[in-house]
Amino acid sequence: MDETTGSNGADNHADLVTAPTGIVVGLDGSEQGNCALIWAAREAQRRRRPLHLVTAYSVPIFAASGLDGGYATVDDDVIRQGAEAVLQQAAAKVADYNIELDARVENGDAAGVLREMSETAELLVFGSRGKGGFVGRLLGSVSSALPAHSKCPTVTVPLSCAGRLGEPVEQASGRHGKSDSININARSAEVLDVVTVGVDGSDRARLAVLRAAEQARRADRTLRVVCAIPPFNGSLSWVPAPLDRDAVFRDINEQLAAGKRWLASHFPGLLIETELVEGPPVEVLIRETKSSELVVLGTRGRGGFAGMLLGSTTDGVLHHAKGPVMVVRDKGGDPRLADRADFGPVFKG
Repeated sequence: MDETTGSNGADNHADLVTAPTGIVVGLDGSEQGNCALIWAAREAQRRRRPLHLVTAYSVPIFAASGLDGGYATVDDDVIRQGAEAVLQQAAAKVADYNIELDARVENGDAAGVLREMSETAELLVFGSRGKGGFVGRLLGSVSSALPAHSKCPTVTVPLSCAGRLGEPVEQASGRHGKSDSININARSAEVLDVVTVGVDGSDRARLAVLRAAEQARRADRTLRVVCAIPPFNGSLSWVPAPLDRDAVFRDINEQLAAGKRWLASHFPGLLIETELVEGPPVEVLIRETKSSELVVLGTRGRGGFAGMLLGSTTDGVLHHAKGPVMVVRDKGGDPRLADRADFGPVFKG
């Protein structure tokens, strides 16, 4: 298998210099990567976009000790063959999907390679906390670095999604050699046909709402808009003036209702639900990942409703998510944001 292989099995050397424009999935041969692969293939078929399978490696250098000190390198050809085998297996796994497919082996840091591809890609998909697999911990470093630095939306797919995707999973060994129980079949039955988006009143959150609405319409799902604010039991004790809890909830609910009217104007026919929840935002949204088909978040949100910063919240959710999480970066806004104020009160922070 060469560096780029098309869906018909022929080598497409011209694609080597072509920037990916569809959905890119990062692979390392791990079970987490396989879950991401299946999710990405389904999404590529739904969007009718090409799927690019990518793995990356860098040749390790070992320092030699002794009188004749020096450096020894691992054979590049051996590592590359392993990378190609990973992609061959991945391509075979999604061969039955009606999608345009190519596969690429890249030399370099995995996070850096995928970050560069995000300049032109429509979506980046990868597993979370990959261990072992091909050439170390590709997906572990990628899932930590890319959501904050990608130029396109990213989707992180945890191993616990295997049941949703029909993927068999071996029980992993725990820290002390005991098997960690993963009741995949029971979990998959709980997943609802909803796309959930977390909001905090910021423009970055509203951008995430638009992307979530697009995803819900594309997948024929209900859009669920959730705003979580921390409990008032001491979490806001630093505020100099006492807060009227009922007034805060009333104001936020008014803004959620206005936002729902705004969304309906841009996505007629889309089923939209809104909910205001009192609770730590990270915990609320992690709970949503258990039952939602997809949870969508913005990143680096500032301002917005008290206590809900989408930068820190996104990091927390990604580390503990039980389902796929899409992170939307602010790339200069969206023209649809301009008429939000026409539909009711908007938070101004």
